[in-house]
Amino acid sequence: MKKTCIIICGPTAVGKTSVALAIARHFSTEIISADSRQCFKELNIGVAKPSSAELSAVHHYFINSHSIHDNISAADFELYALDAVQNIFARNDVAVMVGGTGLYIKAFAEGMDEIPAVEPEIRNKIISDYNNNGIEWLQQQLKENDTDFAFKGEMENPQRMMRALEVKLSTGRSILSFQSKKKKERDFNIITIGLELPREILYQQINIRVDNMIKEGLIEEAKSLISYKDLNALQTVGYKELFDFFDGKYSLERAVELIKQNTRHYAKRQMTWFKRDPLITWLKPDREIVLNYLDTEFGDLEM
Repeated sequence: MKKTCIIICGPTAVGKTSVALAIARHFSTEIISADSRQCFKELNIGVAKPSSAELSAVHHYFINSHSIHDNISAADFELYALDAVQNIFARNDVAVMVGGTGLYIKAFAEGMDEIPAVEPEIRNKIISDYNNNGIEWLQQQLKENDTDFAFKGEMENPQRMMRALEVKLSTGRSILSFQSKKKKERDFNIITIGLELPREILYQQINIRVDNMIKEGLIEEAKSLISYKDLNALQTVGYKELFDFFDGKYSLERAVELIKQNTRHYAKRQMTWFKRDPLITWLKPDREIVLNYLDTEFGDLEM
């Protein structure tokens, strides 16, 4: 029987971590994070990392593995995750992947073509111009420079848009032209489970999570990172709004309100991305429901 990787995906705050931990414990295996921000060791509260106890209970790959000074792409993640999954398979027939970064999961499951290195000067200027001029500037730049991405890409996602613009200006090619047209065959099985909740419940959980982050010290964490606010890793919901608060652009109350609003928008974009994949089985974020599904549909995984 082929080895199997169980992927747990879905929007932020839906409950992916607890489900993935339950599956990993069930199979006595390890977890690969597919989150483009939890890999940065300098970011903690604002990226909702698993707790120290959870990280101690189950070994996680791609958490605290990189620095905010590193530029990590989906192609980088593909190589990292394929190496990690083989490490797990050397000791176990089952591996678990969990996260909400759809492009990273797609790269792992289907492959990415390598994108040439981007010139740091171009990246830094795009970030600076975006910080000064906002998302409307980014949208206009892509309409002028990369009509393919402007038509097909995520034109409400600043991180994806900045990445697309820097690739276009550095290579002369649309980032979409580097996406693998043919799915790569993996030598292991992949089972993908998406977790979803009614929108009003998910949004309530997002609001509660943001309030808890503030109580846990997100403001102090963001303050300690303010000198790095122009780095790509810090163009992240939860930090960017607080940097604007520190700059006096609006009140703390407004900053927190915007964090909640922008996190809800992000969750909606995540669901739009994942719902396009017909191979994802959608379940409630309940550990017993997911484990029962795996046992019923894939009993040979030896629960």
